[in-house]
Amino acid sequence: MLLVNHHGLYDYDFWAPPGGGIEFGQSVSQNLIREFQEETGLEIQVGEFRFVCEFIQTPLHAMELFFEVKVVGGSLATGKDPETDKKKQVIKEAKFLSVMEINVLPDKHKHGLFKLAKTAKNVNDLKGYWKI
Repeated sequence: MLLVNHHGLYDYDFWAPPGGGIEFGQSVSQNLIREFQEETGLEIQVGEFRFVCEFIQTPLHAMELFFEVKVVGGSLATGKDPETDKKKQVIKEAKFLSVMEINVLPDKHKHGLFKLAKTAKNVNDLKGYWKI
């Protein structure tokens, strides 16, 4: 699974799928394509909507939409967050991790999605709404 290591959000590294905020006037698909390009260097085609996760932890309340994606171009690279100063980048690394590599990470170091899904099949089977 493709994950991005965010540094500086907490006092530890945090691995999560690529994604980010929606820019006014752009579709969800357009935003997802942009976020993948910015964070990973990969060009994607957005597929089927899979599920939504709601995350509430002061000061953040987020609704995260998850889609199937297909890589159609680009090269995997550690990207940058354009809203963050170059000297204080939060994106430390982007890479594909196996389920085994993800499962050995401490829970607080990985996205809440991985409390719901311990295998690739579990991720593929998720549908609907989840509060994490």
